[in-house]
Amino acid sequence: MNSVGEACTDMKREYDQCFNRWFAEKFLKGDQGGDPCTESFKRYQRCVQTAIKEKDIPVDGVEFMGPNKDKPES
Repeated sequence: MNSVGEACTDMKREYDQCFNRWFAEKFLKGDQGGDPCTESFKRYQRCVQTAIKEKDIPVDGVEFMGPNKDKPES
């Protein structure tokens, strides 16, 4: 799937590949030490935020999750 901004698609793929590799090769095998994909996620997130502004996509009231965000209580 492509990103919301064409310029972000390669960053999305880079992050997706990094996360999937980490999840399959580390996390599922019990290695829960840090996520090595945090920096690629942050780059991708910044790109998406820029694309949202450029495309004037309304996001008022939408809550975003990511590193350092509190998870909603269940």
